[in-house]
Amino acid sequence: MHLATPFWYNTALAVLKPLYRQRLKKRSGHLADFDAELIERFGPFQAPKNQNALWFHAVSVGETNAAQPLIEHYLQAGQAVLVTNTTRTGQARAKSLFLKKYPALFQAVFLPVDQKDLLDQFLALYQPQVLALMETELWPNLLERVQLQEIPMLLLNARLSQKSAKGYARFKRLTAPMLEQLDWIAAQDQATLQRFAALGKSPRQMSVLGNIKFDIQPPHRFIRQATQLRQDWALERRKIITIASTHAPEEQKLLQALQPYLTQHPEQLCIVVPRHPERFDEVFEQLQALNLRVQRRSKGEMIQSDTQVYLADSMGELWLWYALSQACIVGGSFNTPGGGHNILEPISLNVPTVIGPNYFNFQSIADDFLQEQGLLLAQNEIAAIEQIQRLLQDDTFRQTVVNQAVAVLARNQGALQRHIALLDSYL
Repeated sequence: MHLATPFWYNTALAVLKPLYRQRLKKRSGHLADFDAELIERFGPFQAPKNQNALWFHAVSVGETNAAQPLIEHYLQAGQAVLVTNTTRTGQARAKSLFLKKYPALFQAVFLPVDQKDLLDQFLALYQPQVLALMETELWPNLLERVQLQEIPMLLLNARLSQKSAKGYARFKRLTAPMLEQLDWIAAQDQATLQRFAALGKSPRQMSVLGNIKFDIQPPHRFIRQATQLRQDWALERRKIITIASTHAPEEQKLLQALQPYLTQHPEQLCIVVPRHPERFDEVFEQLQALNLRVQRRSKGEMIQSDTQVYLADSMGELWLWYALSQACIVGGSFNTPGGGHNILEPISLNVPTVIGPNYFNFQSIADDFLQEQGLLLAQNEIAAIEQIQRLLQDDTFRQTVVNQAVAVLARNQGALQRHIALLDSYL
């Protein structure tokens, strides 16, 4: 049955479209590839490398990372893959992962604006086999036009928080048809499945397959690089803490709390990895103001025997810094509103991890670890540094946290293979 999107939605889109173009121009107009972005979002679209590709839609970096092992599996098997993203960072991540490795089979473009004529042109050009939507992003016209073409649509690694479910419930006339158009929802957990059911999705078209993110595999090259750096920079005797994915004012508050310990314990070393590159210089100035001895990655500087803080102002090396660490703090969870960042990366490297109270972006994952004491929760930056000091001083406590985290990780693995089996049944 064809379920058309409401008239008000399409009218609102037509009104907002020029404003959206202006916003894009303000954000990316100075960049060399801006014209290409406009073409991908508004048409006429760039030529497809392959038709009948398996199409993944991943909003941003988090969803792209979640889709990574699935995409890798199909590209390795010789299946052409098309990835669409909503954000520039998501697209940059997708290209960095697959473009060099699979130049003929892989293509990444922006998702077109959610207008019927644009989506019809896009579908006629690319003719994908299956659409796999990652996690939560649902666009009414996208789902309607894809269903009209009889292309199967799956929502994979699906998560729906209580807050998001309330938002969708407010627009029931928009939400109900979208959920009906989806052929299958693979939920991360039972709570997500029940929320989709409450919004009207038939339980006969849903299953709990778990969270692909638990099937994380640390890249071996970074582990090898960390081993080499430990030797080259004489780090064997240092106790290394990584403070990762931080936002303002987290670095300042955490380093203020850490400063006395760095003075008392010259073997301690802190690696700081701010979340956003545009803040690198600002964070450097803050570290200098705290009278800390700082070296910078961007300047090619090495960690010296008296270095107290190493500013990892580079992109794409977070795994390396975790692999060097004895303990870490994952930021974005102390500020307001916060939301937190990926705790599974350090945990998969056996690095005991501390987070702040605002971790709603990773609520169900973090709660699993917190329940089993495989993750440490600190109410503020001072408490986080106290937890870090306990981890560094008490080997038994540190090992207990690591063992608990490893057990939770192992118990939750297997979602990747279940997702592959589901996708295979539609290909």
